[in-house]
Amino acid sequence: MATIEVFPNRQPVRVEPPLRAPPANIEAEQALLGAILINNDAFDRVSDFLKADHFVEEIHRRIYEIAGSLIRAGKIASPITLKTFLGEHDLGQGLTVQQYLARLALEATTIINAHDYGRSIHDLSVRRELIRIGEDIVNVAFDAPVDSTPREQIEEAEKRLYQIADGGKYGGGFQSFSDALKTAVDMAARAYERDGHLSGVATGMHDLDHKMGGLQASDLIIVAGRPGMGKTALATNIAFNIAKAWRGEPAPDGSMKTIDGGIVGFFSLEMSAEQLATRIIAEQSGVPSYKIRRGDISEEDFHRISQAMMDMQRIPFYIDQTGGISIAQLTARARRLKRQRGLDLLVVDYLQLLSSAKSRSDSRVQEITEITTGLKTLAKELNVPVVALSQLSRAVEQRDDKRPQLSDLRESGSIEQDADVVMFVYREEYYLKNKEPRPGTPEHSTWMTEMERAHGRAEVILGKQRHGPTGTVELAFEAELTRFGNLARAEALPEMH
Repeated sequence: MATIEVFPNRQPVRVEPPLRAPPANIEAEQALLGAILINNDAFDRVSDFLKADHFVEEIHRRIYEIAGSLIRAGKIASPITLKTFLGEHDLGQGLTVQQYLARLALEATTIINAHDYGRSIHDLSVRRELIRIGEDIVNVAFDAPVDSTPREQIEEAEKRLYQIADGGKYGGGFQSFSDALKTAVDMAARAYERDGHLSGVATGMHDLDHKMGGLQASDLIIVAGRPGMGKTALATNIAFNIAKAWRGEPAPDGSMKTIDGGIVGFFSLEMSAEQLATRIIAEQSGVPSYKIRRGDISEEDFHRISQAMMDMQRIPFYIDQTGGISIAQLTARARRLKRQRGLDLLVVDYLQLLSSAKSRSDSRVQEITEITTGLKTLAKELNVPVVALSQLSRAVEQRDDKRPQLSDLRESGSIEQDADVVMFVYREEYYLKNKEPRPGTPEHSTWMTEMERAHGRAEVILGKQRHGPTGTVELAFEAELTRFGNLARAEALPEMH
């Protein structure tokens, strides 16, 4: 900030702070470009993360861009071949482009240092971009339009910051097969040590865990079903079971490392946080949610609710109830939660309520494609399972057998393609209720038998699973509490005498 110095009998004099030049390293840029011109293999060491825009000097951007185009085309990039494309220009002090290229090659660094110089150039470019964003935030805050809210400014700033964070990562590339083998063996060892011997995060539904091995990190898991089937209830049950089982220990860097269960982020785009909390209270206390909403509870119910709430307050379960958000906003908020509190499972209820950046101009199928691709990318980036709920088309209702299949997914192409796991929730009891024949008829007796068989049961149909078999898992379902659970097996029951 400018300071004011006051001198006797003089007007105040404004003293401006000294101007600071944005951070840059011209020598590193020259050394890297020289290395590329001498040995084109240097380009391959930096091209996966370093772009022409990362150079501070315009002539350096042009040299790097043209050299890259030549090398990708299988041609040689040298001072001789580049001269044709750069033309004849005076770079100051009587220095021509041809002379400058020759000087770059003469003062080149070795190819061994190319990666380090490239990282330095990239990091300085990021710092310059951060400075620009900071200046823009200040200027927009001072001169914001009337229709621009602070929230929009914050979202825009976050979007630009995360674009920087996503660009130019230099941790990728090929890895040796031995490294991949070590990772696979480590995963198997962790599964052996963990309760239940699961490689993924346990859902609390034993038969489902046995079929899937738990929810696997970096997987996009689609839970689909027709209205009334209980897909939100299943996702909520799984999410709460995982959060309730969470155990952590301090890591060497000061953060908390998850040992069991997980920290859960839940995007509730359809229901409010209060509605979702009421559902979970009902599931945990055993008091139906409609009674809780009406206040129709006994003293015993109240104590059960109070105890459930006390238990729930300690679990790492975070809800975002903002409706109509875009996939970009969801991604930014998920990253923020991972950074600030940790994250082991992300749930999105539900996929069709998200919007994309292209929603105004493109078709809904293209929009869903962008959303599912974004969710899969997010799962890989954060290395957590992402559970996304999805609607089914009405084609299910036209068939005699109402069990859903992959083709019933709305905009099914992209969802089916991007998902690692697709599971359908199906309750036969829901459909049988609406088919009650006239009492006293033989059909009614048959219907009663079928209702008794289907009562309190639900099917989770694994229509797709990259890591394991498909098939059907039966679960118990309590409609009053919207609660899924493990189904008691006949062989597990005590013998009848």
